[in-house]
Amino acid sequence: MLFMVVEHFGAGSLESVGARFQSHGRMLPDGVVYVDSWMTPDGSRCFQLMVAPDRDVLQEWLDRWSDLVAFEVDEVVGSSAFWAARDP
Repeated sequence: MLFMVVEHFGAGSLESVGARFQSHGRMLPDGVVYVDSWMTPDGSRCFQLMVAPDRDVLQEWLDRWSDLVAFEVDEVVGSSAFWAARDP
């Protein structure tokens, strides 16, 4: 499954996230794959594309960062797959 994860960084949390990442890496559980990410210019949000077998496994990763970051998570599919599934 493909997930779009939006991380919201509160006041002061960006530095803490950076420090944890430098110390511990991304801390992905088995089965979760980081694809790519994009930051807003002001550093308030990060958009990440992740692959996981299901939401429960992805949740393990979210839980490892939820003390510093607020998350929005949506399952997504590629546009071509979406439209192919709608084609009669």
